[in-house]
Amino acid sequence: MLTDLPNVLTLSRIAAIPVLVALVALLRPWGDLCACLLFAAAGITDWLDGRLARQRHQFSELGRMLDPIADKLLVGASLMVMAGFHRLPLWGLYPAIVILLREILVSGLREHLAGRRVSLPVTRLAKWKTGFQMGALGVLLAGDSTARLLGLHWLPVGAIGAVMLWLAALLTLVTGWDYLVTGLRHVATPE
Repeated sequence: MLTDLPNVLTLSRIAAIPVLVALVALLRPWGDLCACLLFAAAGITDWLDGRLARQRHQFSELGRMLDPIADKLLVGASLMVMAGFHRLPLWGLYPAIVILLREILVSGLREHLAGRRVSLPVTRLAKWKTGFQMGALGVLLAGDSTARLLGLHWLPVGAIGAVMLWLAALLTLVTGWDYLVTGLRHVATPE
């Protein structure tokens, strides 16, 4: 049901996207800090909605559909707005492309396999990938401007975010390959 708390939390993640984009577009250190905090709150709702759904036995097809969509929209919008405002670190566009392409690949595989009544379950490594990816994006949204705003001039937030983004892209490649191999195995078998 749409009004179940897990679904409301998932929808709040989608609703946060235009606010996050506007905060980054301000090009102000306090906007970067607020964007990072909003992104972190959205990331927490990703963890919380699943936990609450399990605790309350509020599983729904709507929630199962919306949760990965909300994640992909949040990640995609964050990467795009940072790329558009030149906020990705040097060479940061390449891991961003890898991340977006993997999300499209897995979504396409899942859609195709759903038509064959085959599910592509989320793996433990994919959950780690999502967590690491969210952490990297949160750090990149904060950026060096937030470190300066907080008086942490010595903290290389941008460099830390760049390393995290490349590691997230590496996990993205590994999990994307796993999903592709699994998906192709089902596609290769006759219906």
